[in-house]
Amino acid sequence: MKPTITKRGSGILAGTAAAALLLAACGSGSSSSSSSTSSGSGTTAAPTKVAGGTATFAEGPGASPNYIFPLTSGSFFSINNLAQFQILMYRPLYFFGNGNENASINYANSIANPPVFSNNNQTVTITLKPYKWSNGETVSARDVVFWMNMVKANKTNWAAYVPGSFPDNVVSYTATSPNTVVFQLNKSYNPTWFLYNELSQITPLPIAWDTTSLTAPAPSPTAANLPDTTTTGAQAVYTFLDGQSKDLSTYATSPIWSVVDGPWKLSSFTTQGKAVFVPNTTYSGPVKPSLAQFIELPFTQDTAEFNVLATGGVDVGYIPVPEIGQKARIASQGYTFTPWIDFGINYFVENYHNPVLGPVYSQLYFRQAFQHVVDQEQWITSFYKGYAVPTYGPVPILPSNPFADAASKQNPYPYSVSDAVALLKSHGWTVTPNGTDVCSNPGSGANQCGAGVAAGTKLSMNLQYMSGATALGQAMQALKSAAAEAGITINLTSAPFNQVISNAVPCQSTAANCTWDMQNWGGGWEYSPDNYPTGGELFATGAGSNFGSYSDPVNDANITATHTSTDAQGSMNTYQDYLVKQLPVVWQPAAYYQLSEISNKLGGVTQNAYLNLTPETWYLKG
Repeated sequence: MKPTITKRGSGILAGTAAAALLLAACGSGSSSSSSSTSSGSGTTAAPTKVAGGTATFAEGPGASPNYIFPLTSGSFFSINNLAQFQILMYRPLYFFGNGNENASINYANSIANPPVFSNNNQTVTITLKPYKWSNGETVSARDVVFWMNMVKANKTNWAAYVPGSFPDNVVSYTATSPNTVVFQLNKSYNPTWFLYNELSQITPLPIAWDTTSLTAPAPSPTAANLPDTTTTGAQAVYTFLDGQSKDLSTYATSPIWSVVDGPWKLSSFTTQGKAVFVPNTTYSGPVKPSLAQFIELPFTQDTAEFNVLATGGVDVGYIPVPEIGQKARIASQGYTFTPWIDFGINYFVENYHNPVLGPVYSQLYFRQAFQHVVDQEQWITSFYKGYAVPTYGPVPILPSNPFADAASKQNPYPYSVSDAVALLKSHGWTVTPNGTDVCSNPGSGANQCGAGVAAGTKLSMNLQYMSGATALGQAMQALKSAAAEAGITINLTSAPFNQVISNAVPCQSTAANCTWDMQNWGGGWEYSPDNYPTGGELFATGAGSNFGSYSDPVNDANITATHTSTDAQGSMNTYQDYLVKQLPVVWQPAAYYQLSEISNKLGGVTQNAYLNLTPETWYLKG
């Protein structure tokens, strides 16, 4: 999973972020063309594919790539880094998403054959396809072992880590041949869950990265005692690669990052996030790039992106929601309007370990009261112009899928300021509409403020949200006004996406970085690389992407059951129905990932349900 603001992350955070406005030429000219396909009388000829040329893609506002190493920490675990940057160069073991909004595994684009489960689903055998790294070395079972060694030694730095799950549930992993690796698991698991949520997290790493210095001799794939083979060595390698990944200025020139097995490699990269890709001529996958160049363009504001789109200055861009009335104008520039819906949910997080307000957030009645002042229906109509879907729980309603049950499609806490006020009054708060509520009856009784909430505690909290997205800013102002009617004071600030998710870190109440109250990066969560929506990365105690440090033993048990139960749908229903009521986060509408506008000059563009970008299928039309 990943946060998105693009609807980060994974498993990625969803959200949008933009950097300084940088323009690049649209796709143009070509060196050669394929032969056209003639049509018979009364039919339309298929477009001629043009080899070469350039196509441009608009990054989300404030969400430029800023981390290249696939073993990514929570501060960088976002769509803009994983699904729309890293995956172009470094292919995961298994690829997910088929065509437009098809949320399923794609074996054709995977670098491994389907896994074979045996021994009562406790042994998993994986055979790699014949892929090559750009330095000529073979993508091998040893590269999978390298990834596993790195994850085992550095799991607390990895955003996808869930204690007790991957990699803890892997007892051993062995390269039994150059292209075969065997995993022994600690018990029997649901094969679908293990494939979609565990094997999906593996990205083979080139042995060229198994080093702690740019000046050290290049490691050999056949060498013994490489650094990753010991815990201390693997930690030193991680420290080195993490440091290199934070030096954005070297992305296109580094001898580390230039070793790729994906269809693209970087030609240039700016610290503002403008990424220029060229084809990896040694790519072994089924679809080689047709374009000579693919460029990702950063933007600080969605309005800046729209101004460029309106002049035809980007090939795949988006209309900001407030500009949706301009669809006809954009169509006249030669674009097709194609909304992009991803497999994700939207929410923002409360810090359960905040030294002052953490005990308040830990009270279910408060979370219920706060959810009652979130007017999802009105936000969707007024601010998202209908291009959003409500979020009531941890399983997406759209795209259409077999996982969401009836409880996830109904709102148990509809907008009602009066209900919010009643809940607060009945639990020991002196409510002052358009003022600030105060805890006047502390204690853990049924009519008191709750365990740990001190007398005199005020419902005044800071909420930082992602800047650059007009609809989100409007929604946060509406929330501030509605909460004020119930005596809840919200102090709003905004910051770029990358800053918001960096501030939303799991922490302990005594830590200096634990004073944050609420963080809203605008897009919630997109289910990738955990593609089966059990939420272990998000809501399990101690999970790497459990940003607010939510903890509930009943929920932990429910998550575990989704991993192991033979009743897959029953366990999924129990899990989601519980969290719909428990409100581990503040649910908010999930805007469509983006309201895409695709140039009519381009063919082959698909919009992946997991937001993986695949410009290798794009081509210019003759």
